[in-house]
Amino acid sequence: MTKPTLRRDKLSFDDPEALQALCGTNNTRLKLIERTAGAQLHLRGNQITIEADDAATAVVRSALEQLYGFARKGKHLGSDDVVRAVKVLAADATAELGSIFSDTVLVPRGGRPIAAKGVAQKQYIDLVRSNDIVFGVGPAGTGKTYLAMALAVRSLLDKAVRRIILTRPAVEAGERLGFLPGTLEEKVDPYLRPLYDALHDMLDPEKVQRLMADDVIEVAPLAFMRGRTLNDAFVILDEAQNTSVEQMKMFLTRLGFGAKAVITGDPSQTDLPRGQRSGLRDALDLLDGIGGIGIARFTDVDVVRHPLVAEIIRAYDARDRARNQVHEPARGLVGAESLAATPGVAETKLD
Repeated sequence: MTKPTLRRDKLSFDDPEALQALCGTNNTRLKLIERTAGAQLHLRGNQITIEADDAATAVVRSALEQLYGFARKGKHLGSDDVVRAVKVLAADATAELGSIFSDTVLVPRGGRPIAAKGVAQKQYIDLVRSNDIVFGVGPAGTGKTYLAMALAVRSLLDKAVRRIILTRPAVEAGERLGFLPGTLEEKVDPYLRPLYDALHDMLDPEKVQRLMADDVIEVAPLAFMRGRTLNDAFVILDEAQNTSVEQMKMFLTRLGFGAKAVITGDPSQTDLPRGQRSGLRDALDLLDGIGGIGIARFTDVDVVRHPLVAEIIRAYDARDRARNQVHEPARGLVGAESLAATPGVAETKLD
């Protein structure tokens, strides 16, 4: 197999402080760019030499130029910024990073602004803003739930809604919470802890406690949504792949006037009993194309955690697909229903 022809491209930078911010301590950010883009970078003086094939060279050049522009304007650059810049440009060479990175959803207490970390996240944010119901589906680490939480808090602060309701199915307890020892809070805490953690990232702990005491923010298992009508609320259903078809229908029909719902999950990671169809997958098949309902599909390319996380997800997905292909005939399922009921079958990429 013929190896791709490598080319060399040199860039010069006239602002030493901005160049240092771009490169990072001991050139750590340049090394991240190398790893993410599959290129070799060499820093000498105020010049960076790129050595890669044509496609990678174009991506790295654009990333360096745009990130350097951010640094010159005094914007903070983190390691995650350089990784997502390369990923965004690899997916769309014409992307303007400024329009993506500058769309700030929320500035949390004492932390960095929460903004889109890629094209997929920007489209997700836009879908939530313009639709009453949005499904965010894809692997862990793509920011589905965290961004939904930030958008919910922003809506509450802007008085666009009066309440935030956060819920997820307690599959491990079979939703039979009455059989567990302790108070209601003690029973549901292990299942809802990730939502509490995200809230405390975004608001002062004292404010979170006050809002929860006043029922302005409610965190509850999905079973507690039955029989309610949710008006003027921003409702988030997390880990929705673990809902049954009946539970998903129940949740979606709770929506009242002035309400917005975001449903997040990974259809390939259901914890439901084998053979039970996921309510999330069923809803995606049934509701796609209805006006007012948006669907954002993330893939491993959109993972915003450590670069190795995407590789780990790909490795597990490849193994699961191979296992599913081996065991498919034994389960007696054929055609589309077979794929729909099979954990590990990946969703399509974000359009």
